[in-house]
Amino acid sequence: MGRPSKYTDEFRRDAVGLVQSSGRPINEVARDLGVSHETLRGWVRKAEAPARPASPGELSADERDELRRLRRRVADLETEKEILRKAAAYFAKEMGR
Repeated sequence: MGRPSKYTDEFRRDAVGLVQSSGRPINEVARDLGVSHETLRGWVRKAEAPARPASPGELSADERDELRRLRRRVADLETEKEILRKAAAYFAKEMGR
C-alpha cells in the first residue's frame, strides 16, 4: 500500500478546475499552488480521461477503494480479536488460581 497523499481530493479537484477554467499553463498554476507541475499534470489527465467501463470481473476505482478499506478493517478486527482472546485466556488462568 502506498503512502497517503498530502493533498485532499477537494484540493485536487479545485486545482484541476483552475487549470481548466483559467487557460493558464499547468506550470504556472502548479507554481502558484506550490505543487509539482508533473503532479498537477497527472491530476488533469486523470480528470480529462474518458471514464472507461469496467470489463466483467474488473473492479471500478470506487470498488477498489472500498475493498482496500474493508481489508484494512478486517485486519484491525483480527488484531483486536487476538488481543481479546489472549486477555480472556489470561483472566481465565488468573481466576483458576
